[in-house]
Amino acid sequence: MNPLLVFAMKEESQDVFDDYDVLHTGIGKVNAAFGLMQRLRAGRPSLVINMGTAGSRRHAGGTLVNPTRFIQRDMDVTALGFEKFKTPFSDDPLTLEHGNRIEGLQDGLCGTGDSFDASEAASAFDVVDMEAYALALICKREAIPFLCLKYVSDGADSEACGDWHEALHHTASKLRDALRGAGL
Repeated sequence: MNPLLVFAMKEESQDVFDDYDVLHTGIGKVNAAFGLMQRLRAGRPSLVINMGTAGSRRHAGGTLVNPTRFIQRDMDVTALGFEKFKTPFSDDPLTLEHGNRIEGLQDGLCGTGDSFDASEAASAFDVVDMEAYALALICKREAIPFLCLKYVSDGADSEACGDWHEALHHTASKLRDALRGAGL
């Protein structure tokens, strides 16, 4: 098995994944999509594992969540009569379902958008992040197995920024433990 670990930032991986193939894409959906597509040109991994931090109003800080459903939370063309979160004229479903499960971890819905969401709107999702939807969509279209593991770094609220910075110290070790526990 040759999994590819995909993080937005080096700060999330903390150099504890040296024995894996690791890709740091940069923050946001565009950077994530571009980075993964560039990497896929060099070779097809057996599994793409998106790892990193996420906010949550449903799960306590330090919780590991294994989302298998994804929504593009900043897609809003309702003014033109389209359903909120739905990409107009796309055959992709509103909620993208693509992802492997790790027994014992919380499953959930990830709302991905190009903003650090600390608003009440974040409560509609189990976790909010800035890359997972784009990565899951590429993997689904390319028929590549996908696994998403998010470390809840903050409460997606007014304290989120400070909590996120503090959580970076714990993120990598918790994610590494989850991979080892899953035999990956």
